[in-house]
Amino acid sequence: MSSMPADTASTAGDDGIIIRARDVDVSFGEKKILEHLSLDVRRGEILGFVGPSGAGKSVLLRTILGLNAKQGGTIEVFGIDYHAASEREKLSVERRWGVLFQHGALFSSLTVRENIEVPMREYLDLSPKLREDLARLKIDLVGLAPDAADKYPSELSGGMIKRAALARALALDPEIVFLDEPTSGLDPIGAADFDQLIMTLRDTLGLSVYMVTHDLDSLFQACDRIAVLGDRKVLVEGPLSKMLDYDHPWVKSYFHGKRARTVVIPQAPSQEMPSEKSAGAA
Repeated sequence: MSSMPADTASTAGDDGIIIRARDVDVSFGEKKILEHLSLDVRRGEILGFVGPSGAGKSVLLRTILGLNAKQGGTIEVFGIDYHAASEREKLSVERRWGVLFQHGALFSSLTVRENIEVPMREYLDLSPKLREDLARLKIDLVGLAPDAADKYPSELSGGMIKRAALARALALDPEIVFLDEPTSGLDPIGAADFDQLIMTLRDTLGLSVYMVTHDLDSLFQACDRIAVLGDRKVLVEGPLSKMLDYDHPWVKSYFHGKRARTVVIPQAPSQEMPSEKSAGAA
C-alpha cells in the first residue's frame, strides 16, 4: 500500500513493534511533562492512549511526530531513531504515517479535495489529474459524498470535518495513523460511526492506529489495547480488563466512575476486549 521505495521500506521488526519509545523525557522550561516514559505500538492494533487533561497525551504524540523536542530517551519508528535520523530517513518515515490533528486542522482556504492533495504535492510527483482521482478515492473511502470534494471546511459539519481530515491522513496510504481526540465534539451516533469507520479501515487496509482519546465508548468498542498516561509516564497498558483491576486513583475513577458504569462495567470484568474475542475465535 505504501508508496515507499523498496530500499527504505523497513519493517516494524520481528516483534511487530512499529513505535518503540524508551525513557522519554519532555520538558517545557522547568516544567517536566513526560519523564522516563516507555511505550510500544504494535503493527495492526488500535491503541487507545488516555490520561487526565493536561497530562501530556498530545505532547507525546507531537514528540513522536518530531513536532516537540525531547530532552532524553529514544523514539524509534519503523526501526529508525526518528529524532537522530538524517533528513532522508525522516522523509522515509513521514511518508509512512498519517495524522488527524484535534479539530481536523484543515486549511480553511482550500476545498476538501485540495486539502487531501496537500501531502501528495509535498511527497509525491503526480500529475494533477492523478492527484485529483486519488483524493476523490480517499473521500469515498471515509464515507463522504462525492460532492464534498468541492466544499470548503466552513461548509462542513463537525462529523464531515473529521472524515475529511481522516481522508487527508490517508492520502499517502500510510501504515500507521495518529488520531488526536477523533470523536471529540461529535454526537454519540456520529462518534460510534467514526469508531466503526476506524475499525473497518484498520481491517481492510491493515492500518495500525494510535488514538489519543478520552471517549470511553471508543476505548471499549474500537481499541485492542489501552495505555494510561499519569505521573508523567505510562502507568499501565493492556486490555480493558487490566484497566479495571489496576489500583491507581485516577485509573479507578476513570474506569469505575459513574459514566464508566454505563459503558464498561455491564460488559466487564469478565468480558474480554473485542480483539481478544476475535483472536480466540481465530
